[in-house]
Amino acid sequence: MADEFDDQAPGWDAITEEFDRIYPGQTKPMHYGTIVKWMLGGNDPLDGISVYDGGDFWHFVSYGLSELYIKETDDPEYSGYGFELTMKLKKGCYDDEEGEIRCICGIMQAVARITFKSGEIFQNNEYIYTGQTAGIDLNQSSALTGFICISDPSVNTIDTPFGKVEFIELIGMTDAELKTLGSHESVAEIYKKLGSDLTDYKRKSIV
Repeated sequence: MADEFDDQAPGWDAITEEFDRIYPGQTKPMHYGTIVKWMLGGNDPLDGISVYDGGDFWHFVSYGLSELYIKETDDPEYSGYGFELTMKLKKGCYDDEEGEIRCICGIMQAVARITFKSGEIFQNNEYIYTGQTAGIDLNQSSALTGFICISDPSVNTIDTPFGKVEFIELIGMTDAELKTLGSHESVAEIYKKLGSDLTDYKRKSIV
């Protein structure tokens, strides 16, 4: 579904244009819009999340951490917080596809909410560890309980009318893996060891 502000959203259009480059022909990806926008008192900071078909995975991208409609910040270099979130969920590792896709959308909203409330910026080679033991999947049965953050290798940093936007990808990690992390270098090392940027609910811990 199209966002009601698409015709006046040059920041939004710039994100879509980059994903059109990656997935030519996918002009109508799945899209999950926010009913009540954050600026109107809603609970979800992202105005929308699109989901593209990457073949053996679903590729999610957020709209809302950067400036979509007008320039609001004083920083001329970056748009909004300077990044949007992405995630690649491996297909075939769950029973309820629609439910899992919506679950990921909820996770992305929750991560964005941290930024909106505290100003915390998620960057390349960082990690998100909350100490939870339940899986991040819909049934909370996966061994993956948190995330590392990397620069999405599929997506270019873009220049929008409101400044630069980087794309930070969330990759699901196990509790044991997350407990080994403590620096940017350790995140880069475990990402290299993982050998993939797909979030696979069924994979085993590599540590």
